[in-house]
Order: sequence, then C-alpha cells, then structure tokens
Amino acid sequence: MNKQPLTDFIQSTMPVPTPVVDKITAHFEEKAFNKNDYFLKAGSVSNEYYFLAEGVMRAFTFDTDGNEVTTYFYTRNRVVFEASSFFMPTISTENIQALTACEGYVITFDNLNILFHSIPEFREFGRAMLVREFVAFKQRTLAMINKSAEERYESLITTEQEIFKYAHLKYIASYLGITDTSLSRIRREFAKKELKKAHFLP
Repeated sequence: MNKQPLTDFIQSTMPVPTPVVDKITAHFEEKAFNKNDYFLKAGSVSNEYYFLAEGVMRAFTFDTDGNEVTTYFYTRNRVVFEASSFFMPTISTENIQALTACEGYVITFDNLNILFHSIPEFREFGRAMLVREFVAFKQRTLAMINKSAEERYESLITTEQEIFKYAHLKYIASYLGITDTSLSRIRREFAKKELKKAHFLP
C-alpha cells in the first residue's frame, strides 16, 4: 500500500506542492486494522491521528445506565482521532473500533507537532481539518435538536450509504438517537417514499 491516497487527500483539501506533500507523508506510517480491532479504547489516552484510506470505523461510549451509544462513524477519506484526548491530553471516555478491515496512515502527536511547526502548508492543512471536523460536530449537535428522526435518517443514508452496508442497525439507531423499532419504521417509510418517487420518474 503506497501513500498515494494520503497524498490525494491532502492535495484535495488544499493545493500543496508535491515536494512538500512528500515531506508531510514521510512522517506517516501505514497501519491496518482487522475487523473488530480497536483504534482507541476508553480509559486510555489517544496518541495517534489516523487517515482512514479504506474501511469503516465506529466511535461509541456508554450512557449512565450502561447502554452502548454510537457517537460517530468514520468512512474512507476521513481523519480518525478523539480530539479532547489527543490534544489535551486526557483519558478518553470513547472507544473507536473497526467495523471492517481498515487500511490507512497514522502519525503520533509528537510527529504531528513537528509538522505543525516546521511546514507552514501542513499547519494550514491541519487548521482546515480542525474546522471541517468542528463544523461536522456542530451540525450533528444541532441536528439532534432541530431535525426530526426521519430527517436525520435521510441525511445519513444520503451522505453515508457505506455505513448501512457494514454497521449493525442497532449502532445506527443509537447514533440517530432513536430505538431499533423506530429505525425499522423509518426505514420502511423511507423505502415506500423512494419507491413512490421512482414511479413518477419519466
């Protein structure tokens, strides 16, 4: 596995000269996970920043009643890390686990800091990634308040279809903040709506 996917991702985020990208990617190491392997376990401190080139990962925690709650899904061409634990650093209360076999590239916190301080282009890239992840987090937080479960489901299946291929429905239900039963009902209604729309196509 070469580092072309990582190179392409960086250059798609912002124009960076190839020699500079080569300097950046040299600090990343290839790392693969088998299905069900943990990238991060609750109770430990996150020290790795991972670019996911292939596969799907899930972040989850437990509520006060001990129920497992999915907090995030990561699909290919996403950066995987637990921000508060990685940057503070603090002990993580989240787990991040591979739902499929995963391939990607990892960099440690110390090496990430070296890049931040030595390569201005990477500093801008890092800033862009933080903004992107913050916006995604903000949008998800607001969606849990001002969007219906049906709207949240439609948004997820429209933008992240890969999740539905590999994640258990109970994981998706907890991510959407609904019960398994409600998810089943919403899926049926959505399928009927899509079928009806298809019948009206020319």
